[in-house]
Amino acid sequence: MTARYGPGCSRRKAAIALACAVFISRPAAAAPLRLLVLGDSLAAGYGLAASDGFQARLLAGLRARGLDVVLVDGAVSGDTTAGGRARLDWVLAAPVDAALVELGGNDGLRGIDPRDTEANLAAILDTLAARGIPVLLSGMLAPPNLGPDYGDAFASAFRRLGARPGVMFDRFFLEGVAGDPALNQPDRIHPNARGAAIVAERLTPLVAALLARVGR
Repeated sequence: MTARYGPGCSRRKAAIALACAVFISRPAAAAPLRLLVLGDSLAAGYGLAASDGFQARLLAGLRARGLDVVLVDGAVSGDTTAGGRARLDWVLAAPVDAALVELGGNDGLRGIDPRDTEANLAAILDTLAARGIPVLLSGMLAPPNLGPDYGDAFASAFRRLGARPGVMFDRFFLEGVAGDPALNQPDRIHPNARGAAIVAERLTPLVAALLARVGR
């Protein structure tokens, strides 16, 4: 093979070297933030079209703020805090950057001892903290028919958990929606499309603040 030399060859080599330098120095696009939504039927959008559910509305709100985020759907209808605790390791098989925890409604409906609810949620928060995953805990209130003592104990469990270092706390997932027939499905438990939109709109800035805590 005959070697080629001369000005033309030098210019070609210089152009190739410049193109390689530009390619190497160009920063890789950051991967989208992955937000785990660990919840029950409220977060799963029970009774609603997927596009009308809480997660779809939340995702739209976050993207409208310019956030590059994908949701990891860890919401299962009928789930209790014990159920969420039992499946957390499986849900975390793929990495996530932050987590929204919405559990406890079914504990209240079943009259589960608030101490058990607190222990299950504490274990979930411990697991997430051990992995360095920032958390927004969205709380729940007990049904009034269980009486004031149960209601106070239930709410107090969430307040204690929400006071943990590094945990963001939202007192009540259904704030502004619960008890309003115009914002709920006929079962008076699950938000309708309007109600889900209100919940998502209220939580969007809190979730955005949570994602701002993610260290990259």
